[in-house]
Parts: sequence; C-alpha cells; structure tokens
Amino acid sequence: MTETASRPTLEAVAARAGVSRATVSRVVNGGDGVREPLAERVRRAVEELGYVPNQAARSLVTRRHDAVAVVIAEPETRVFADPFFALQLRGISKELTAHDSQLVLLLTEGRDDHARVARYLAGGHVDGALVFSLHLDDPLPGLIHGAGVPTVFGGRPGWGDGVREAVYVDCDNRGGARQAVRHLLGLGRTRVAHITGALDQTSAVDRLDGYRDVMGDADPALVAQGDFTPSGGERAMRELLERRPDLDAVFVANDLSALGVLRVLREAGRRVPEDVAVIGFDDMLPIAEQTEPPLTTVRQDIEDMGRLMARLLIGGLEGGSAGKDPVPGRSGVVLPTTVVRRASA
Repeated sequence: MTETASRPTLEAVAARAGVSRATVSRVVNGGDGVREPLAERVRRAVEELGYVPNQAARSLVTRRHDAVAVVIAEPETRVFADPFFALQLRGISKELTAHDSQLVLLLTEGRDDHARVARYLAGGHVDGALVFSLHLDDPLPGLIHGAGVPTVFGGRPGWGDGVREAVYVDCDNRGGARQAVRHLLGLGRTRVAHITGALDQTSAVDRLDGYRDVMGDADPALVAQGDFTPSGGERAMRELLERRPDLDAVFVANDLSALGVLRVLREAGRRVPEDVAVIGFDDMLPIAEQTEPPLTTVRQDIEDMGRLMARLLIGGLEGGSAGKDPVPGRSGVVLPTTVVRRASA
C-alpha cells in the first residue's frame, strides 16, 4: 500500500467521531457553527488517527495558505554575512511558528529579481509579506502594493505616494543617534565624527540627521560615508584620519562598520577610548561584546522588531485588516533605543 493511500482521510475522521464529513471540515478549517462537544470529538479523532489536512484543499476553503513571504532587498552574500538579518529572521520565525505559519524567504540579487518577487507575491502563494532592507529608489514597494498583498515593512517608509500609508516597524534611529552623540560629548569629547550607513536607506539618513541635531554646524570633514559593512567602516575611518587627524570620537552607524573602524584605529596607533572614543549602533552581542575593547553602542531590539512585524501582519490577517493601520491614527510603530555602555566610550 502506498504512503498516500495509507493516510487517514476526512471520511475516516468523520466515521471515528460519529459526525458528518462537513462537520469535520468545519472543525479542521477553523470554521464556526460546531457545538463544542462535537468539535472535541472531532479533535480527538484527528489526534487518534494522525490526520493531516490536505493544505491545497484547505486553502480552497479558508483562502489561507499559512505561509508568509519574507522579502529582503539585499543579495545573498550580504544577508548571510550580516548578523542583523539573522536576528530579525529569528524574531519573525518565532512569531510565525507560534501561529503555525511557514516562512518563505525571498532575496533580491539585483533589479531583475524585483519583477520575479512581485509575480510570486501576486500569484496567491502566500497570505502576506514582510519586507525589509529596502533602498530609497527601490521599486519593490510599488510592485508589492500593485500586487495587492497584505504587507508590513521593516524600516520607516521613504518611498512614493503608492505606499504612503504602509504599515511599518522601526526603531528610533534619529533619537538613538542623538543619544550616542550626547554620550560622547558628555565624556568631554569635542571633535566627534560620524561614519554613516548607506544613505539610500532611511535608517542611515535618520542616524545622520540625529548626529546633526546635536552637532549643529560641525565641520563637514567630520562626516564620512560608509555602507553598513566592515570594509565600508575601514574606508571611511581612513578618510577621517586623513581629513581630521585631531578627531577624538566617532559615532558609527552600525556595529558591523565599527569593526572596521576599530581595526583602522589600532593600525594607526590610536588607543580606544583614550585617544578616540567609539560608539556603534545595533547592540549585536556577537560583535559588541567581542570587540577589543568591547563596544559601546545604541541598542535596538532587532529580534523583537521581527516578531512585531510578523505579529502585526498575522493580527491583520486574522482581523481582516492586514496591511492597514495597525494602530488607529498612525501607520507605524517606532521602538525606543538606549545606549549600552562598554569600554570603547
């Protein structure tokens, strides 16, 4: 006998429970109108027989696929090299698992992938999408909006009118940057530099704005552009040392870039924090606690942000309002940040 033939059927569950096939279908698919004693008999029969619903047939009834696409607008090499994405995916996965929903990971290696992702989302394969690490000129938000897929974005929207009312989850990037710079000034540092992230992303723009909020009309030579990578941090730190060798502190847009900053300062014979204080952003423990010296940084709860994105999407799907305003009067949730003091500043 084949494996398919040996699987218990809906009819077998109905016979075991002593109810109709329609009653079993309603219970299995989460429908209403079945009295609790009958529903309990069906659930007991399902467990005794080891019945597993046919997902395709179930989707026809419920119009749900119990699957959510997670779209990261970055190439594979970046996603698997940056622990930020692992933390956010872990939070998303935990929340989806708690709701018995599958995670479908979609990456974009280049612009040619955008239409492919949009076609997949519009094809009815998933219930909704969680999208993050978008860039300001990225066409994905508009493509996804056009596909009509319930979506929650990671990060403050910085896109066109088509997704102006998008639901999103972010941290207080600008406020966290202000906290970082004020911390450095409170240590008595007066020539505070900033290494930005990729400025085609709203998080980097917000952190640069936060730096400028505090530093005002600081010398433009104290700002160097990075890209959220260790090599970008190295390159920017070398530029800063050439332009302003007298700098005594650096606020770096993320912890990963701070790795490169610390390496260049060590090579240049600059002691941290005695000569140059360094503060990062993210508080990714595999990095922050293992640098030399351990990194002072701005903490955002990356894993919790992932969980909240998934919770908003699932809650909207269950309540019939996914992709709409999760909180009356606003379209996004911004989580607080805080400075975590270690030895580098």
